[in-house]
Amino acid sequence: MRRRFVLLALLALIVPLLAASCGGDDEEPAAGDTATAEEGGVSGSVSIMGIWVGPEQESFQAVIDGFTEQNPDAEVNYNPVGDELPTVLSTAVEGGNPPDLAAPAQPGFVQSLVDQDALQPIDFAEETIRENLGDSGVAIGTFNDQLYGLFFKAGNKSTVWYNVRAYEDAGVEPAESWDDFVQNGETLKAAGIPAYSIGGADGWTLTDLFENIYIRTAGPDMYDQLARHEIPWTDQSVKDALTEMAKIFTDKDNIAGNPLQVDFETSVSQVFSESPEAAQVIEGAFVPGVVEHQLEAGTDFDVFDFPAINDSAPAVVADGNMFVMFTDNPAAQAFIEYLATPEAAEIWAQRGGFASPNQNLDTSVYPDELTQRTAGPISEAEVIRWDLSDLVPPEFGATTGQGLWKLFQDFVANPDDVDGIAEQMEQAASAAS
Repeated sequence: MRRRFVLLALLALIVPLLAASCGGDDEEPAAGDTATAEEGGVSGSVSIMGIWVGPEQESFQAVIDGFTEQNPDAEVNYNPVGDELPTVLSTAVEGGNPPDLAAPAQPGFVQSLVDQDALQPIDFAEETIRENLGDSGVAIGTFNDQLYGLFFKAGNKSTVWYNVRAYEDAGVEPAESWDDFVQNGETLKAAGIPAYSIGGADGWTLTDLFENIYIRTAGPDMYDQLARHEIPWTDQSVKDALTEMAKIFTDKDNIAGNPLQVDFETSVSQVFSESPEAAQVIEGAFVPGVVEHQLEAGTDFDVFDFPAINDSAPAVVADGNMFVMFTDNPAAQAFIEYLATPEAAEIWAQRGGFASPNQNLDTSVYPDELTQRTAGPISEAEVIRWDLSDLVPPEFGATTGQGLWKLFQDFVANPDDVDGIAEQMEQAASAAS
């Protein structure tokens, strides 16, 4: 009996082990199921809708190829729809046939999708996103207190571009503080050239200037509250930023031309010239590519970060694209996780035409020194926030002839009326809420 009992006990141990070693050989994982690393990563298909066409589409395809190399059983299908993405995507959502993932450029549009319950949260990737993009990266993708967006492709809108000869003739250096920046403006004027070229005929250039001032005077938390209209536009923090902004516009003679009649392209050409009409233009990293010119980077024109105000921490106002998820499946989740890694960002970064908010990306991979200097601060800044005018309802934040674009133009015309313009902004914000 004892021997029989021992044999039975051994069988009881062996049979489960045999079953475990053989189990699964006759079973295929269900479509879309995540496989183990030994089996080649995730399987299934992912459909993506984005704005990127031409060279940008080729670069994003290279990013996709990096994912499929890691996951050979996965299929990624990209649908490029250009700037019509919000319209095409809205139609797809209404028809009940959205893609698995999309990469819109307007957080206000993302908010509308969240409010429609059209999106799936991406909380599964929060640890990866926080590890690589920091707290600011999580904050940018958070809507209604839940993570829905992954900030992937960025643009630095916190830069000042200057004509090197104009600076050298006036004997000024790029300013690190706002007080020095304003003082440099006076010195440039005294040297015989207007300090500022401002394309105020395009109202968005004025909102960009305000946003850079506001995030440095009020801080990121107040910036978030103002974007959500949790504080009024009559708040003292808004008036303080407007007061600083007025320092640029009170001396009309120190601005090249009438800023309300100068469009953005002209504001760039006035600085990017061998015979400049102004010394500097305050706008994003895209400035050098706006107009044709013969100037050489570093020799004829250069760039520096928007200066700190009252010892504010380094901050970047950015735009770009964030990925959102409509279908919660393992392949879509894996692609989101992949995009949050520095390896995915590096593929596009080294090809050019791209800046990443990924803090663990080695900025030396950018193809030239100028890109390294404008893209680097996006990932290195202690604070990064999306362009505020894209966060608020479009009829208030980003529409020609109304809302903030029009009201900031009115402010440029009368920069002494801080209280009056703040009241009008609050009325417009309330009407759009």
